[in-house]
Amino acid sequence: MTDLTIPPPPDSSVTVYRGIDELEAAIGQELGPTEWFTMTQSRIDGFADGTEDHQWIHVDPTRAADSPYGATVAHGFLTLSLVPYFVNRLRRIDGVRMGVNYGLEKVRFPTPVRAGSRIRARTTMVQFDRLDEKSIQLTTRTAIEVEGEPKPACVADLVSRYYLA
Repeated sequence: MTDLTIPPPPDSSVTVYRGIDELEAAIGQELGPTEWFTMTQSRIDGFADGTEDHQWIHVDPTRAADSPYGATVAHGFLTLSLVPYFVNRLRRIDGVRMGVNYGLEKVRFPTPVRAGSRIRARTTMVQFDRLDEKSIQLTTRTAIEVEGEPKPACVADLVSRYYLA
């Protein structure tokens, strides 16, 4: 059994929005980068097990060494699945009773994430919509960077809904 526990962020690294007015005023401001996060082979293997996607480029280090990447690479969807983790490392919204992932807009994977590489993220809230007096919809663009690579590993617009307390 692999331990995939992720420790909470240090409080000093999180931007706190004390209500939706502060949140709306921050549209367009970039947060980050986060701390570096190592993409381990055990995490890649665990994702392969959880999704039944055991393609050799992800789980066979010997065969992947002869690939154009020179190593196994994380699934694009594994990288994408870390977007909420990174966003939560950068911001907290006070005054909400619940938040849910509503969907995704544009998602791209320009650069592979090799096993053992380090990734981090920057995020920008790009759209804010009031749905009614007790709920909002927020679109957050997150770019996940790979250490030493000029292009990001993933760029995704996450659409979230927040229900006010």
